[in-house]
Amino acid sequence: MQLHLAPMEGVVNARMRALLTAVGGIDRCVTEFVRVSDQLLPPRVFHRLCPELNNNGLTPSGVPAYLQLLGGDPGPMAENAARAASLGAPGIDTNFGCPAKCVNRHRGGSVLLDEPELLHQIISAMRAAVPKEIPVTAKIRLGFKDSSRLAEIIAAISEAGANGITIHARTKEDGYKPPAHWHQLAQVHKITNIPIIANGEVWSPTDFTQCRAQSHCEDVMLGRGLLARPDLALEIKSASEGLHYKRDTWPAVLHLVEALFADSIVNCAPRHVGGPIKQWLGYLRREYQEAQRLFERIKRLNTAADITAALDEHRHYLAIAA
Repeated sequence: MQLHLAPMEGVVNARMRALLTAVGGIDRCVTEFVRVSDQLLPPRVFHRLCPELNNNGLTPSGVPAYLQLLGGDPGPMAENAARAASLGAPGIDTNFGCPAKCVNRHRGGSVLLDEPELLHQIISAMRAAVPKEIPVTAKIRLGFKDSSRLAEIIAAISEAGANGITIHARTKEDGYKPPAHWHQLAQVHKITNIPIIANGEVWSPTDFTQCRAQSHCEDVMLGRGLLARPDLALEIKSASEGLHYKRDTWPAVLHLVEALFADSIVNCAPRHVGGPIKQWLGYLRREYQEAQRLFERIKRLNTAADITAALDEHRHYLAIAA
């Protein structure tokens, strides 16, 4: 059983991948998408979105980071897949699931799910361009407006030579509204023998168990649930091995938040230094009351000095409360 960290545009970047994989339990990451139009992109574009290329395609804790491409033209997708492979990507993923209107308008993401033959052409071209030892995978949804073409989509991608498919168990029209329709993935195993990874609405170990039971998938991709509970993958893995696990308390999670902020001070423009920590606290407050308290304290602060002072104050508050 493998657990994958979902590619979440604007959220799960290299620094977040480094933090979450260091916690443990994650077997594979996928980068934010590299947008492919009609040309071969320079190496710096791949390195910017996947700095793990400088570490043999691995996060600092040794977890592979597949590089994801998004585009609708087989030729350029194949050329850029080949370049990604030559730069050291351990795997190439293809984004056929993004529901954003700006992406769909430019023939990328989930709009392509209404064109199974084009999906076949894209994956075939990429598979032919990439050395066979490097996996080529795809991330999809159940469909665009509905799931009536799911069998066609799966057949098109698997017959083109893909090494695996991750299915977000909602359509584009569903967006991110619960529930995720895990049960619809069960039928897919009758169509293909390649690995199918379930994705969507896994917030807890109980959700994980139900997702696997309904989808008949061995492997699961975690997204927002892992951002809300950084040790969720580790708890799931511990349970699968019959081990008792005591979930992280807020002080342990706060240490990760502070590490993210320290990175932001170094790598973000001064006016954006508070963005990453505020964004993450927005997810963490679902599981931790203290995250809500800290978010309210810093949400209007913009300078590194002010946010640092607020974090020190929060640590002092926790020490007194303990």
